[in-house]
Amino acid sequence: MNDDKGASGAAAVGLLSLATYVPSAFMSARDIAEASGLPEDVVEQKLGIRRKPVPGPDDHSCEMGILAARLAIGKAGIDPGDIDLVIYIGEEHKEYPVWTAALQLQHAVGAVNAWAFDAALRCGTTIMALKVAKSLMLADASIRTVLLAGGYRNVDLIDYSNPRTRFMYNLAAGGGAMLLRRGVPQHEVLESHLITDGSFAQDVIVPAGGTKQPLTPELLAQRQPQLDVPDPEAMKRRLDRTSMQRFLEVVKRAVEKSGYRLEDIAYLAILHMKRSAHDYILRELGLREEQSLYLQDYGHIGQIDQILSLELGLEQGKIKDGDLVVLVSAGIGYAWGATAIRWGGNKG
Repeated sequence: MNDDKGASGAAAVGLLSLATYVPSAFMSARDIAEASGLPEDVVEQKLGIRRKPVPGPDDHSCEMGILAARLAIGKAGIDPGDIDLVIYIGEEHKEYPVWTAALQLQHAVGAVNAWAFDAALRCGTTIMALKVAKSLMLADASIRTVLLAGGYRNVDLIDYSNPRTRFMYNLAAGGGAMLLRRGVPQHEVLESHLITDGSFAQDVIVPAGGTKQPLTPELLAQRQPQLDVPDPEAMKRRLDRTSMQRFLEVVKRAVEKSGYRLEDIAYLAILHMKRSAHDYILRELGLREEQSLYLQDYGHIGQIDQILSLELGLEQGKIKDGDLVVLVSAGIGYAWGATAIRWGGNKG
């Protein structure tokens, strides 16, 4: 690996710290099987879920982001007053509708000198926010330290009796945070690449609760305020032609834009998906099983998956200084994204 890659000095945007919060309550493969009517071995082997965290009574979306953010700030050893910008990367399904969660998060962590906003690209939000944050930091000299944080509990929106949403039975709950600082060539955030395809925009929706179908007691009784797929066969037919290739494309483009080759990837922080798809991505990228983590004990915590995978990868010694690490995501809508990080210090 070439040590001269990446920016240097003031041009570098480095990762100061990261942290996750995972609720203590879990739903097991057996629990999911009983709720859905699927065989337990299908849940565990095909869907790839041994267990997944679910929210407790106080595990609200923004609150879980706050808990993760406090951990990240503590790990970095910085004064929250030094944070210049807070970007909320959690879900729109949160404590209140029509509510800017970033402002609550900013206040709760003591980022009194920052300004804040919410970002949303479903499970692609962390990748998108990394790109946005780096661009803002390089364009505006007043933005030196940025906090990305948020929580996810779209598990609330799953009806296990609805087979149309089977591919989302892995949705779970948790929070994550990342602290970035300009001028720090440590764990340097390199380049990102994103693809969005709006032809899938209405394939996965919550039918009721918006302006098209306001919520009523009757719709509540019909479980309409939960995720649904109006035409699963049509979506699958179209998505099967493109999804895996777009996963590979965003990884390839992010790596190339960062000045590397696919064979330089040392670790892939990838979202939870069914086991066969996970294995396919690794195989197509020429990666070994030990160069990633399969989140079978966590399920899919949305846009928090990449942060969780990084944290677990570090704890398990899978990531070392000098490694090229790639974060990759996909979100309904549909969006695919990847970001490259050069782990460790920049020796260039």
